[in-house]
Amino acid sequence: MKQDIFPAQYSTLSATALKKYIAQTYNLEDFNCKLLIRNVSDTYILESGDEKFIFKIYRDSHRKLSEIEAEVELLNILKGEGNSVSYPINDIHGNQIQQFNAIEGIRNGILFSYAEGNVILDLNDDQLQNIGRSIAKLHNTTASLKLKNQRQEFNFETTLFEPLKTLKPHFKDMPEEFVYLEEVADKVVKKFEIFDIKNFSYGYCHYDLFPKNFHFDSAGKITFFDFDFAGEGYLINDLMSFLNHFFFHILNNLTTIQQAEKDFQTCLKAYQEIRVLTADEIKAIPYLGITFHIFFLKFFYDNYDDWSNVFLTPRYTKHRVGLIKKWVEMYCEF
Repeated sequence: MKQDIFPAQYSTLSATALKKYIAQTYNLEDFNCKLLIRNVSDTYILESGDEKFIFKIYRDSHRKLSEIEAEVELLNILKGEGNSVSYPINDIHGNQIQQFNAIEGIRNGILFSYAEGNVILDLNDDQLQNIGRSIAKLHNTTASLKLKNQRQEFNFETTLFEPLKTLKPHFKDMPEEFVYLEEVADKVVKKFEIFDIKNFSYGYCHYDLFPKNFHFDSAGKITFFDFDFAGEGYLINDLMSFLNHFFFHILNNLTTIQQAEKDFQTCLKAYQEIRVLTADEIKAIPYLGITFHIFFLKFFYDNYDDWSNVFLTPRYTKHRVGLIKKWVEMYCEF
């Protein structure tokens, strides 16, 4: 007896089938296609000799079509303003978003230009200065934007209050950890009451500016990619997420606190050659790091089922809360 296909919540599209589809839709022949990353979104790499492209398949539970359209809109504007970013490629019909009728329903995909070069974790002064200036240039574009399509907003409601409300059932057997998160969130809100936030620059930020999301080529050119979390908020959120790189580098004994501070200041100084930061904006950067970690704790919780990973065990959750405590100890004054 023939049965209907049982619904699934997360499929992985065939690289072989995608290769055929992309060849026809983009007129790209003789390219190999293979799955590169199966994660928040599924990322495939297409290669033919020295030429490469990235094809990303989004999950509807993570990014609705309107949000993807906003990402495409943002990247097209950034590219048009001369920023070095991985950008969407038009198919033979001029479309930049593809749709696939997967087992779980419609999944959207985009073919991106490849960010030439490599990830560099141990950054020298020239690279740090390049990062600072390039982030500032991005912000010169995104600070004056209002996209037609809506992206998420990063504020205390979305990065503190809503996450804590969502996470509360998860912490039922970890009451001390949850009390700590509530208390530190309250301290962050009170801290911002003394900052002159009306003069904070606001716009679209990347919100995940770790070195894994930009490449340096052999000539030292930087290219940013993976704007999956891009949304509206204080632009210093991008400097905060980059500060997290040094935080984890310190924790992994890959640099010293002193060297990390020196390196971040090198980037910060270069940024201010292009965009001026107020004294309060600089002071506020570390406190947004707390909101960043709580936001992503909720993200891990919301997407646990689709990731098929070991995240959100009690041990892992306590580890993440421990990271917030270390961040506060290292960067914040309450």
